[in-house]
Amino acid sequence: MKNKTLATWLTFLGGPLGLHRFYLRGLGDLLGWALPIPTALGIYGIERVQQFGQDDALSWLLIPLLGFTIAGCALNAIIYGLMTTEKWNARFNLQAEPEHPAGATRWLTVFGVAAALMIGTGVLMASIAFSFQRYFEHQIEEGRKISQ
Repeated sequence: MKNKTLATWLTFLGGPLGLHRFYLRGLGDLLGWALPIPTALGIYGIERVQQFGQDDALSWLLIPLLGFTIAGCALNAIIYGLMTTEKWNARFNLQAEPEHPAGATRWLTVFGVAAALMIGTGVLMASIAFSFQRYFEHQIEEGRKISQ
């Protein structure tokens, strides 16, 4: 039986590594194996910023990948946590009856949804702000090059 509370927390905490996909769909899930790629690229972007500084153009393309992956997994955790018991069991516990307790919403599920909402929103807003800031700074530099 796939537990909704465990899936919510796995999606929120281990989602960028695909852990929730492996828990819910097994090791054959291709998206579960693909999720670590943007996560690793985003971490590489952070390392580039530490190594080359904030003016590194490649880093401002890579870092938002990590942020958007975390925010997407947080959104998925919210969706899982808010799913009704009947829908959860129909989707992930096919052998179980519709009201089986594995799909029930408990307090830990609610806390997982709240944490995913707070952290996911913050990460998403930071990623958007970082992306736009770097984009507009790049545009200003290009404009200066043209005007000289």
